[in-house]
Amino acid sequence: MAGASSRVSGIQVLETPCKVNLYLGVHFGRDARGYHRVDSVMVPVALFDTIEVTDAPALEVHHSPALEVAPEETTVWRAATLLARELGVEPRVRIDVRASIPERAGLGGSSADAGAVLRLLALRWGTDVLDERVIGVARRVGADVAFFLDPMPGLYRGAGDRLERTFPGFEAPLALVMPAAEGGSTPEAYAEFDRMGEAPAGYKRVCEALALGDMRAMARELRNNLAPAACSLCGEVGRAAAWLARQDGVLGSQVTGSGACSFALCESVEDTDRIAAAARSRGWRSWSTVTLSSV
Repeated sequence: MAGASSRVSGIQVLETPCKVNLYLGVHFGRDARGYHRVDSVMVPVALFDTIEVTDAPALEVHHSPALEVAPEETTVWRAATLLARELGVEPRVRIDVRASIPERAGLGGSSADAGAVLRLLALRWGTDVLDERVIGVARRVGADVAFFLDPMPGLYRGAGDRLERTFPGFEAPLALVMPAAEGGSTPEAYAEFDRMGEAPAGYKRVCEALALGDMRAMARELRNNLAPAACSLCGEVGRAAAWLARQDGVLGSQVTGSGACSFALCESVEDTDRIAAAARSRGWRSWSTVTLSSV
């Protein structure tokens, strides 16, 4: 979907994956937009939201399940209006989002939705998905949105929104565990990091392992210096993460993004199935899934 196309109309449907951070390194200080400088190694994961775009007299955005905020306050609305303005078109579309990616999880749900909308609307309006104008809009909407324009394993720098390099794809069994208790929001996690965070470790080793496809080395190098802030805001995040790390078959585990979800790279699908079932028996949300090479 990254190529240029003529304009299209009618119904467009896209499944967009979530992501996990194999590495997240947050630096102190903020840029002019209010973002921290961030080094982020992200990979797409097979847990999907579905986005449908159809013709309409004017822009409409609908989420299922419904969100607590008005449509005009969502990343999807912002992505559609900003891209329309940038390309000089009227956003005469209805956008329906059917969500399976949990919110406030660190899995990039709202960013995934915005990125998918930009992909579909760029195609609809005859623009290359990786046109600089589209990328620029993605960066304005949110730090992770650019990743979801063309999801593949990659190192992002800047505010976590500038692609520095991509890596060969890999598919690995992955368990996701998320406590029932609601964690803090991303802004709250970053505020907590400002109060009690530590400087990040380097990302060189995880990138080397990812480039080689060395799963065991990759699992040893999982890092996230935002995780302590997420655990501080919600103790259950830390308890779920610690429990996941102790399970048989786990090669390595970490909190993803600003939480509240943790993930584990595992030996086998049988391990992820067993871990997910055990987590659900404890009252947590959990998924047995895989990383994706590309989308």
